[in-house]
Amino acid sequence: MLVVGSTTSGCNRTAPIIHDTRIQIESHHREVQIVSGAQSTASLGECLPLDLPFTVKSDFRIEIVEKAHDFAAMRDEWNELLSSSRSDCLFLTWEWLHTWWTHFGHGKRLFIVTVRSGRQLVAIAPLTVTRAWAGVLAIPLLQFAGTGTIGSDYLDFIVSSACETAALTALTAFLADIGLSIRLPRVKEGSLVATTLSRGLADRGWESLEIPMDVCPIIDVSVGSWESYLMDLGPRHRYNFRRRLRNLHRDHAVRFESVDCEGARQQALKHLVSLHLLPWRARGGSNAFDDPRLLAFHDELSRLALDRGWLRLFVLRLDGAAAAAFYGFRYGRTFHFYQSGFDPAFRRYSVGLVMMGLTIQKAIEEGAGEYDLLHGREAYKFLWATRVCPLVRLELYPPGRIGRIHRNSERAVTAAKKFAKRVLQRALGPATAATLELMSQD
Repeated sequence: MLVVGSTTSGCNRTAPIIHDTRIQIESHHREVQIVSGAQSTASLGECLPLDLPFTVKSDFRIEIVEKAHDFAAMRDEWNELLSSSRSDCLFLTWEWLHTWWTHFGHGKRLFIVTVRSGRQLVAIAPLTVTRAWAGVLAIPLLQFAGTGTIGSDYLDFIVSSACETAALTALTAFLADIGLSIRLPRVKEGSLVATTLSRGLADRGWESLEIPMDVCPIIDVSVGSWESYLMDLGPRHRYNFRRRLRNLHRDHAVRFESVDCEGARQQALKHLVSLHLLPWRARGGSNAFDDPRLLAFHDELSRLALDRGWLRLFVLRLDGAAAAAFYGFRYGRTFHFYQSGFDPAFRRYSVGLVMMGLTIQKAIEEGAGEYDLLHGREAYKFLWATRVCPLVRLELYPPGRIGRIHRNSERAVTAAKKFAKRVLQRALGPATAATLELMSQD
């Protein structure tokens, strides 16, 4: 574990004490390098500037968690800190991020920056080191743990509200001295990293870019009753939902099942995967469950979520057969829609639409404050949503040669993607091209 500074007083102290120290890891000298593409991922540890002079201008002790077993041991204090942070969300829980690391950490280096006041954990920057390619060169890059195909939204720093400004200042100063480029996709506008980190690094000469990326459509479900919510929908959509539900009950024995035990979880998850993939086969497949690591991730995560009371996994049965499935979570006041699937044989009943309405009703009945449809601009989401939460990608480049090389490389990649999008739109049509773009956004 890398130790950067030492603490002499508590979190609430306002006058900073300055400590001059040098960053060291196991007495090995490490310096900034640009590594060639021929190097293995095991050499990532040699690409970090971890022997730089560093001044901690705070009362805090900064440590880097690099080992999986140290990450595993943090669960209780991690989630306790998260509950006191204004960035508190499902995707920052220890369960979500540790499960991601277990299944997607290969080829990356764990780089969780922790800030302590005495023994108390007061801030976490849940980061990893990966590589950004500049031609045949690979440049070390900091990203959030959880980045990639699992679709984590709202990733951020986790900071105690009791000492938010001071702890964020310490984190920003530390990352500035480390001097690695930082790329953070699907960050909420106005989040801790989008404000304090971005502004703090810009003040130190970094190039800071905030690029609009996506939106999360959100439904206000604090309306009191399902009927009240229905009355706020557009009249055509409200009529369509009620008609589809009536037709289902007229023609079939309808059962809406909620998972509440381990055996039911395993069976419902199998239904979800199967039903999700069915309608996608004719459209070239889906990237939601196309990787054994994704299946293993969701199996482990859903088990942990069931244990914590967060899992919301439903199956809609018609005459006993699974016709639709819904996979989501309830965390705090938020009911998250994560993934769904339906049998195309029941398409004329719009079972996907019916399932969505039934889960919104469920969220209202259990007292949730909002129903988050998560990132994506699919048209069906806006039939239900009452507002959106914009997401951005932060790109932060240090001053100097490495920052310039990385920034120029990113510009070239962005230009190539825009060109490829135009080609796809001409060849496949705008809708298919947009789908492919969403599948590769991170």
